[in-house]
Amino acid sequence: MISTATRIEDLTLNITEEIRVRASLDATFAALLEQLGPQNDTPDGKPMPMKIEAWPGGRWYRDLGDGNGHFWGVVQAIKRPTLLEITGPLFMSYPVVSNVQYRLSEKDGGTLITFHHTALGLIEEDHRKGVTTGWGHIHASVRKRAEAARSRGATSQ
Repeated sequence: MISTATRIEDLTLNITEEIRVRASLDATFAALLEQLGPQNDTPDGKPMPMKIEAWPGGRWYRDLGDGNGHFWGVVQAIKRPTLLEITGPLFMSYPVVSNVQYRLSEKDGGTLITFHHTALGLIEEDHRKGVTTGWGHIHASVRKRAEAARSRGATSQ
């Protein structure tokens, strides 16, 4: 008989991050949807064609064309411009479920994004190690995109 003991820590993932953005709630939320969708890319700058249907029940998926792709999740809740919540396997193609939550609030003349990614399942060690790099890249890109939109808006006035 083969026996393996599994600790709860091996089955869970919990990431929390605060991202401060020098842009309005609306600009930051728009930048978030762009980065999670058509402007998504990898940390090494390669395009990663994603689509997000920004409504309750909408899909978030990697679009490889010709009906091919990878389902990442479903929009569980959206409340523009303060909340986006997604539930699904994300980038993990094995028994796992994730909840990703973005809460946006006005803070010090800009926006504070409070991010949570919680997962439960058979999380592979490579994914556990790489997930913070991936989210960090997405969040830095959201900040850069929102602040650039703010700058463009300020110069066109």
